[in-house]
Amino acid sequence: MLKMKQITETFDMKVFTDTGDYFGDIEEGIVTSTKIFGWKVRASKNSFLNKALGSAKGVIVPHQLVKSIGDIMIINKQAMPSYSPEDEE
Repeated sequence: MLKMKQITETFDMKVFTDTGDYFGDIEEGIVTSTKIFGWKVRASKNSFLNKALGSAKGVIVPHQLVKSIGDIMIINKQAMPSYSPEDEE
């Protein structure tokens, strides 16, 4: 059965990839006149985004990459920016 959520219920929701990596937290939803366009995800402490982006505050994930929304949001791993630990050095 399809369960509906209000967009306000998603704020500060944890975001994980479908491979289990902690991605960040939802900051806000980007809405067009009739549908959700994407999600602004904040690079929170200990998240993949914090390691990959460095000083950037977050990314916008297109809604097409969202697989599931419940207690957490699960997104496709393709939303992850390319990152290698050598980039830090």
